[in-house]
Amino acid sequence: MKDLRGRVAVVTGGASGIGLALGRRFGEEGMRVVLADVEAPALEKAAGELAGAGIEALPVVCDVRSPASVAALADRALARFGKVHVVCNNAGVGSGSQGPMWEHELNDWAWALGVNVMGVMHGIRTFVPILLRQGEEGHVVNTSSGNGGIAPLAGTPIYAATKSAVTVISECLYAQLAAASPRVKVSVLYPGPNWMRTGIFDSERNRPAELAQARPSAAPRPSFDALREQMRAAGIPFEETPLEVVAESVVAGIRGERFWILPASERSDAAIRARAESMLARSEPEYMLDKRPPAAGGLAQK
Repeated sequence: MKDLRGRVAVVTGGASGIGLALGRRFGEEGMRVVLADVEAPALEKAAGELAGAGIEALPVVCDVRSPASVAALADRALARFGKVHVVCNNAGVGSGSQGPMWEHELNDWAWALGVNVMGVMHGIRTFVPILLRQGEEGHVVNTSSGNGGIAPLAGTPIYAATKSAVTVISECLYAQLAAASPRVKVSVLYPGPNWMRTGIFDSERNRPAELAQARPSAAPRPSFDALREQMRAAGIPFEETPLEVVAESVVAGIRGERFWILPASERSDAAIRARAESMLARSEPEYMLDKRPPAAGGLAQK
């Protein structure tokens, strides 16, 4: 899809972070944008920011855990713009669990799987038939993470498992779309390669009451700025990737019809090789025993 002008993009998780950066970048390309998010006040503010920049943006409150909510999102997009050409299944949350996975609460698994995995599937089941039916160029972008999509970080099994699932789902979708239509493509996005200032650090603000933790952590989770200062104080390099860079990589990936939207990084490349070599050698996953913090190189959470 070389020419994006006049096309329509739907972005979930669009009220902040990567989603908002995508919406802004698509608008700069002359696209009309549908921003979807579960957080209504932030969504209205985001849409207002885009409108102030001359971008036509439709805000739609949507809980991607619900297939009915995602179907309603598609209805709103089609009612307003008539068609959809780019779908970014970007909404995501972290997990509230810490420590050994056998002590993690089931509600933490249910919440993360509902948003990070089923949210992507609901987007695919709802929008891919529309893209195919239109008979025009279309593109799906699923947001994964180096943490799980490339190799998991042992301390975040829930998040890593969900992002690994997004990568596998995207690979299967690639093969199925190749058989179904030459005009509809898919990409899997690995934001980075460094830390990013996104709402993932404060996911708990949107956790539904029915999935609340029975034993919430007494210690507040560090903010992006607090994490940065902690790492710098410990002498650990902290590099940040601007969200605009991530959005630009997505636009380039769509134009180039690239499946892997994976920024160059020595650390992520090393992780890919280590995991592949362990599997080929049928050896123990020694690469999982590296305790170094993911300060740079594609394994940082989005």
